[in-house]
Amino acid sequence: MQKILIIEDDPVIRDELSLLLTNEGYSPLAPADFTDIPAQAARYAPDLILLDINLPGQDGFSLCAKLRKLIQAPIIFVTSRDSGLDEVRALSLGGDDYITKPYSIPVLLTRIKVVLRRMGRTAAPSDIMEYGGLRLNLTKGTVSAKTRIKLKTETAVLTRNELQILACLMAHAGEIVSRTDLIETLWDNQIYIDDNTLSVNITRLRGKLARLGFPDFIKTRRGMGYQL
Repeated sequence: MQKILIIEDDPVIRDELSLLLTNEGYSPLAPADFTDIPAQAARYAPDLILLDINLPGQDGFSLCAKLRKLIQAPIIFVTSRDSGLDEVRALSLGGDDYITKPYSIPVLLTRIKVVLRRMGRTAAPSDIMEYGGLRLNLTKGTVSAKTRIKLKTETAVLTRNELQILACLMAHAGEIVSRTDLIETLWDNQIYIDDNTLSVNITRLRGKLARLGFPDFIKTRRGMGYQL
């Protein structure tokens, strides 16, 4: 699990980022004490750092320079300061990206993935989930399997909803996942659907899996939910 250090003094934003990153499968650390951030970062050894500029005691620019002397983790500035000069300074001091607030959550998550991939810190297994002969690629949004007759790999492209549903079920393979839990998972990932829409997506997903030779991959447990 990749570790992300959040250096943000606004407690609301700090908590929101921590929850968002946890739901995305990262391990966030969000200290509220800013007196020894470089030492905390060195102990934590993060894979990536999200750094605000306006901080108590010292600004993000000086902190970035200190962090660069201790660790090699990529640094993404996340700040309300939208001056071009601030961005140039941040990148010149060793920042790897610069995002202004208010930010789009999908854009922020994508930029995090891009920076991690660029730095060679994206663990391939985290992008791939496998169960029962199916291979789910979270990055490409596809599911594939070797056909039992021709023994060649067939691939189906999934919608965002289908991808999240299948990923949730595969993460809890063998367990019963309730409809409520699926809907809450989708909402946590900024996908807002209701009970009827979930049924439609399950039906479409089953159709795609059936075409890959897995017609009964998602079982309905009446009155309880779904199970792989």
